[in-house]
Amino acid sequence: MSAKNPTTIPRRQLGRQLREMRQGAGLSIADAARLIERGAGTLQRLEKGENPRIRLLDIEALCRLYDASAEKVEALKALAREGDERARPVDERVWWHRFDDLIPDDFETYMSLEAAAAQVIMYQPDVVPGIIQTADYARALERVFFDSDSPMDLEQRIQVRMQRQTAITRRLAPVDVDLLVDESVIRRVAGNGKVMAAQLRKLADTPPNVRVRVLPFNAGFPLGCAPGPFVMLRFPIDSNTKEPVEPTTVYVESYGSRLYYDRTDIVDRYVAAHEQLGCVALSETDSKYLLRQVAKEFEA
Repeated sequence: MSAKNPTTIPRRQLGRQLREMRQGAGLSIADAARLIERGAGTLQRLEKGENPRIRLLDIEALCRLYDASAEKVEALKALAREGDERARPVDERVWWHRFDDLIPDDFETYMSLEAAAAQVIMYQPDVVPGIIQTADYARALERVFFDSDSPMDLEQRIQVRMQRQTAITRRLAPVDVDLLVDESVIRRVAGNGKVMAAQLRKLADTPPNVRVRVLPFNAGFPLGCAPGPFVMLRFPIDSNTKEPVEPTTVYVESYGSRLYYDRTDIVDRYVAAHEQLGCVALSETDSKYLLRQVAKEFEA
């Protein structure tokens, strides 16, 4: 990634959306650029998230060309404003948004990044991550968090959660997952003992592309602090450039906010943290044994 013109999360998300819309319209980059009277190189940089100067007029013209809905137009313009470096310090590489901000729910920034990733590296200190939850475990959590949902709405949320998991089970290029979970994850009850037993057995019986290790209580605090949950997303290598199609991105979610980082020094810090935690975690074999033992305890 060029230090002079780094790619940011909003620009990458904007570019991905525009590329999918163009492909859905059956247009080449050259055709789309010609129809909005812009250069093909300009549109290509926009789709790759490499253009630090984004014209809202271009976004509006492309949306008209692709017959986008009014809601999608506003969502893309919001991303364009976030991604335009003229609106913020040039060295700022963090994109923050709250649950109720400009980006509509159906934009699902993290889910699109996760689906596009080649590898997902996770640390979870308190809950099984959604990409590997059972339906009953997810239902036990969502029923409390979305306590005003109708039964139908709740089930739709569960279906979305289950759909995410196709990323690790698909036949073509399934996502590689490296998951570290704290021992508290496997002992804190969601739902009841039956729900927990099934969830732990799922963690113990993952496909070969999913590596699960448990950080035991007796490991103490390997980092000297509690880092909180985090996810690192690594992307496929471009066959022409031999570089990742997008820079490694760190995703941090708390109770009321989501943070995305792709600045190299911040990413490196999380890489080092994951390595330190991994050094004191149980092996995959020992983790599977512990998961099955605790599942038996819940069943009893």
